[in-house]
Amino acid sequence: MMKQFFLFLIFNCLAFNFFGQNTTVSGTKNEKETAASHKVMLIPFETRLYMGEIDQNINAETKLTAKEIKYKFRDGLNEQLFKAFKTNKFNVVDLMEDTTKYKKDLDGIYQYLTYEFQKVPDQNNYQPPKKEKEQKKIEKGQLNVESNSDVRFMNAKITNAKVVPILYGKYKTDLFVFINQLDIKASGNKGPAELGDGNGNRKITVHYTVYSYDAKEINSGIAEEEFAVNLNNPKKIIDKHFSKIATTIVERVNKGLAPTTKKPN
Repeated sequence: MMKQFFLFLIFNCLAFNFFGQNTTVSGTKNEKETAASHKVMLIPFETRLYMGEIDQNINAETKLTAKEIKYKFRDGLNEQLFKAFKTNKFNVVDLMEDTTKYKKDLDGIYQYLTYEFQKVPDQNNYQPPKKEKEQKKIEKGQLNVESNSDVRFMNAKITNAKVVPILYGKYKTDLFVFINQLDIKASGNKGPAELGDGNGNRKITVHYTVYSYDAKEINSGIAEEEFAVNLNNPKKIIDKHFSKIATTIVERVNKGLAPTTKKPN
């Protein structure tokens, strides 16, 4: 019993150290906060969770390296979300605003995240995805796992329930938008190993999860947008198409904010 108590203390001290001192911080990209009813924190996707199938085309036109392309899209997606939430009268903390300033907090958040592929929820009747039981059956004396063709997405799960309350205490953010993965698929793509040959549109897919201050999942899923096969300029992709994805996510967050989801005192 005493050993468990000490382990509990150590775990909580580690979490506290990851997120630094619990002093209130306001990150608003040099803009004054308004009297908004909600304040959002934007958490960018981990760099390992960028799946770009058109990087070679972008490089040929812009000479940007694969790393530069990835970071432009990562920063650009957060920038468009920032604009969309501000337009809808939310206050916003964007952890991509100052990567040096927020690095410790961002690393701490990633430390307590895990990801699961789950069925994409129905946005018309949203319910948080539930962990699925693997369906197994015996056929001709062999154990077979049933395949499932339902579309799935990368969902973020917080492994330490104290992370969100700690962040709320420090930043006064009561909504947390996790961008879990960014896919930019080539035209004509029919599977992970099949790149397109230029026929049809390309597709952007953003996997995301939104948590409230009490670590409840209020919305999650994918937001998608198609774009022309000859568009290889990251800025134009971001301005024209990431902006639409950001608008979709904000609309879903607004829909998920039922009257019972109130900002804590």
